[in-house]
Amino acid sequence: MRISKLTLITGLVVLLISLTVPAQRTVRTVRQAKSTTAPAMPTNVEPIDTAGLKDLISKPKEKPLLVNFWATYCDPCRDEFPDLVKVDSDFRPKSLDFVTVSLDDVSEIKTTVPQFLAQMKATMPAYLLNVADPEPAINAVDPKWQGDLPATFLYNSKGEIVFKHFGRVNTAELREAIERVVKN
Repeated sequence: MRISKLTLITGLVVLLISLTVPAQRTVRTVRQAKSTTAPAMPTNVEPIDTAGLKDLISKPKEKPLLVNFWATYCDPCRDEFPDLVKVDSDFRPKSLDFVTVSLDDVSEIKTTVPQFLAQMKATMPAYLLNVADPEPAINAVDPKWQGDLPATFLYNSKGEIVFKHFGRVNTAELREAIERVVKN
């Protein structure tokens, strides 16, 4: 009887050890994976209403201003974003301000929008249009704009539109327009 109790206890100890070791390996593997694939910090996205948008684009500026309207659900917007990030990094030192304005739902301001911007390594100021009706904001930007996305507008230092494009922007054309306005 004494041998069978000892055998039973030994068997239980071996069973517990065999279950514990794989669990420890799993925890260690998960920790290692997390440490090597840490997600980028989300970019801060500020809400902007029609009045704020009007103020942003119309007031005289020290530098030209590039504004890109986009949304995470817009495939052409997502496709052109890496090019816009490169434009920002190339021209910000040459006296260009650049902001993005997302037309995503306001509920995405702390989730999808900043996550996408972080994934793109975007560092320009980012806004999300927070209005019940986007028509007045769209008309304030350009009465000829129907709200199609993406839309890109370049303003000179007087707040005048000197370049606009609806749809995926041709990066070479945008760069030429920026070069012209930055030189003036």
